[in-house]
Amino acid sequence: MTRLLPSAFILLFAISFVLALMTGRSLSPLMVVLGGIASPLALLGLYDFFQRRHTLWRNFPILAHIRWIAEELRPFFRSYIVESDTEGRPFNHEQRALVYRRAKNVSSVEPFGSQLDIDKPPYEWLAHSIAAKHNVEDCPRISVGAPGTAQPYSASVFNISAMSFGALGAHAIEALSAGAKKGNFYHDTGEGGVSPYHRAGGADLVWEIGSGYFGCRARDGSFDPARFEDVAKDPQIKMIEIKLSQGAKPGHGGVLPGAKVTAEIAATRGIPIGETCFSPPAHSAFSTPLEMMAFVARLRDLSGGKPVGIKFCVGNRWEILALCKAMLETGIRTDFMVVDGGEGGTGAAPAEFLDHVGAPLRQGLVLTRNALIGTGLKDHVRLACAGKQTSAFALASSMALGADWVNTARGFMFSLGCIQSLNCHNNTCPTGIATTDKGRQRGLVVADKAERVYNFHRNTVKALMEVVGAAGCHHPSELTPRHVMHRVTEDLVQPAHQAYDLLERDALLDAPDDTNLATEWAMAQASSFRPVSI
Repeated sequence: MTRLLPSAFILLFAISFVLALMTGRSLSPLMVVLGGIASPLALLGLYDFFQRRHTLWRNFPILAHIRWIAEELRPFFRSYIVESDTEGRPFNHEQRALVYRRAKNVSSVEPFGSQLDIDKPPYEWLAHSIAAKHNVEDCPRISVGAPGTAQPYSASVFNISAMSFGALGAHAIEALSAGAKKGNFYHDTGEGGVSPYHRAGGADLVWEIGSGYFGCRARDGSFDPARFEDVAKDPQIKMIEIKLSQGAKPGHGGVLPGAKVTAEIAATRGIPIGETCFSPPAHSAFSTPLEMMAFVARLRDLSGGKPVGIKFCVGNRWEILALCKAMLETGIRTDFMVVDGGEGGTGAAPAEFLDHVGAPLRQGLVLTRNALIGTGLKDHVRLACAGKQTSAFALASSMALGADWVNTARGFMFSLGCIQSLNCHNNTCPTGIATTDKGRQRGLVVADKAERVYNFHRNTVKALMEVVGAAGCHHPSELTPRHVMHRVTEDLVQPAHQAYDLLERDALLDAPDDTNLATEWAMAQASSFRPVSI
């Protein structure tokens, strides 16, 4: 019973304090303070002792609450006191600090050498050139649009990845869009539709369309071509992106509770106010690779000839090859592909999906690059990627491995002031970013944060061009896999084309059996996402 002694002592003290007050006895200031503290604690102890939900509270009244307090404070203490600069997850202190400094337009140089363990795999570095270049171009771009695209788009090599209105608050969306407008780069809307706040910022927009078809949704949840055409012809929308899956939860549908479907969100998504809305795991507008190519062509036509692409996290490798076979068979090309890494993103997801479903970005990027190069499609289909890409080296290494441009979501959230509190799914974001709470959003001043979004993009691209120049190149598109050196073991280092077994042009067409994708190539079929039995 010794476990009850502290609670019993507090209870007795509180009772004595109350009796003293009732009898009119004179109490010292100290006793008044202690009594004022002990009385509510005594009530808490009594509640703990008789409640039935929590065993620890019942067995250790009052004291057990210390554990709950410690659990709440644990992320704070780990992040700010315990962890080293390179230990934190999902982003360590060094990665976050880099974004903060560039967003605030202050120096991001580091003293006294690298803190990374450069002798252990999977460390990578960029092979620099003796004939380094001094690059002055401040915003390199890439043209997006397969042959026959009526309205090709010139995209920045660094852009804002998909984040929906609703997942992010109105102030955050508007600040991102305004910063992108000033920096002349694009803002992906996320699958939640094109909100007034996306438009208010004035940025170039990439409209992402998921399986819920928000913004172009019929009453029964299917795709509505008339509504799509009406929205897609907005000149602010530059490209259309079909979301097949996302890094945080590939192959997982979603539910938007009716309580969260406000008038603004209902108008943006094209759904009834107050009604629970379901997003299925897969699209209803197509079910095979061939049907998907027809859907791509249909969206391109309805939008007036704007580039149409797809976004996905790599799962079954034969399915990516099946898409390539469908493009070859139909002659219809997606204008671009965006590979999302399975590292997870801004969307909350079950732990199993965050940790164990979907290919990490590097493996997904390499697979998709091999598929496009190996089938000769890379000349017409642009390749982009997203997933924890916040530094110039991250951008450069992804581009060396085949990406034409890079997107980031959490990087731009940091530029808005995100502190990685990990409350994105609770609607209690302390910085007013990932919340619809108007009181919390008040702290996010759109004009100030838009400037930081602009600064982060400008300074990161400037650093990218310095890295590209160090490699002896003028434009990121000149980077090749041979520019990236990969530590395979502590003693073995290989250039990326060897470390990742990269394919040569047309290898899957000319000699598929000689490639590392021979089995998956034989399994892939344009008429179905199901594999051919071999």
